[in-house]
Amino acid sequence: MLIDSHCHLDSEDFAADRDEVIRRALDAGVETMVAVDCLDLADRHDALLATAGIHPHEASKGDLKRIEAALGHPKLIGIGEIGLDYHYDFSPRDTQREVFIAQIAIARGAGLPIIIHTREAWDDTLAILREYWAPSGLHGIMHSFTGGPAEAKASLALGFYISFSGIVSFPKALDIQQAAREVPLDRMLVETDAPYLAPVPKRGKRNEPAFVVHTAQKLADLRNSILEEIAAVTSENFHRLCSQRTPTYTEGFHVQ
Repeated sequence: MLIDSHCHLDSEDFAADRDEVIRRALDAGVETMVAVDCLDLADRHDALLATAGIHPHEASKGDLKRIEAALGHPKLIGIGEIGLDYHYDFSPRDTQREVFIAQIAIARGAGLPIIIHTREAWDDTLAILREYWAPSGLHGIMHSFTGGPAEAKASLALGFYISFSGIVSFPKALDIQQAAREVPLDRMLVETDAPYLAPVPKRGKRNEPAFVVHTAQKLADLRNSILEEIAAVTSENFHRLCSQRTPTYTEGFHVQ
């Protein structure tokens, strides 16, 4: 059994066949899917969990009160995806940093993991995490990891799990593949980021949670392991991460 730790099932790409996509994932052995920022959808499907967060692209117009309101939801497993994206700069970088730090504060208050998106912003992302997240002693997920061994080592030191998407199967993703060989098995997760980043041999198609099997197989190949081991370990890691919640949220906690 596998867990897709990050997918966007609310995407319009799934509007015509969302239920079938979920069924195909279950049939492929994907027992749980994390629907990013989509608690409503998770409420309608037993196999779905969810997060709540403001993506850096949306930092200029995101509502922090909405994130606060989601705290305590029984299917909420983390705050995300949050972070920095300096590739597109859809929101000003200072606004991205401000909203990132504010959501870290929410997660710390609630005792929840954070799910990190970082693109062309590793230095600032790690600096913010060292200052505002590491002192909490809480854990998180580096979603769709795109760094190399150095970034993986820095992330692990900050208490993060490394989640590999279909990118790890791309022929030119040599740094990511090397990181996948070196990350300790007990800190590794798998995801699709569906409908994006379909793995080989599905590259170029719409991605969906069932395809996480191919990413897990690639990780097994890179580590001279077998699919069953990667499936078992990454599922165990996910459950352990979710069980490490140390709630400190009270009705008196509010976003400033």
